[in-house]
Amino acid sequence: MANIETQAPELVEKVVAINRVSKTVKGGRVMKFAALVVVGDGNGTVGFGLGKSGEVPDAIRKGIEDAKKNLVKIALKGTTIPHEIVGAFGAGRVLMKPAAPGTGVIAGGPVRAVIEVAGIKDIRTKSLRSNNPCNVVRATINGLVNCTSAKEVAAKRGKTVKEILG
Repeated sequence: MANIETQAPELVEKVVAINRVSKTVKGGRVMKFAALVVVGDGNGTVGFGLGKSGEVPDAIRKGIEDAKKNLVKIALKGTTIPHEIVGAFGAGRVLMKPAAPGTGVIAGGPVRAVIEVAGIKDIRTKSLRSNNPCNVVRATINGLVNCTSAKEVAAKRGKTVKEILG
């Protein structure tokens, strides 16, 4: 438990999208806000959260709290990901390809936010199908979580990393 508490101050927070929603009631329209936030430690841990409130700062705060509860660890290979993968959630699909050092982050909007807070420095991505920020963020995190390192594959097959890599 102490490990999580020591990590908390170093988490980077990024607001991906703020959406104004309205509900029509007898007296008129009631406006509220939904904030999609991603947090990460810049070293392979990332999470996202959705906060809803009548005020923008409250929605962002709730989103950050929600994101800290949903942190996941992802496999990294140096400054990039171990292999090419397509993350999917709902209609959202995100293609992610590893890139050589010095390439930088080639990604758009919601994908870029997730990649940057996760600490990935070199990657090429393309968002396919859906452009809904919530689905794109979930698809990106899904893809990153499903990446497996050579060490994990070797352990699963009962071989050494050298045998796997050839």
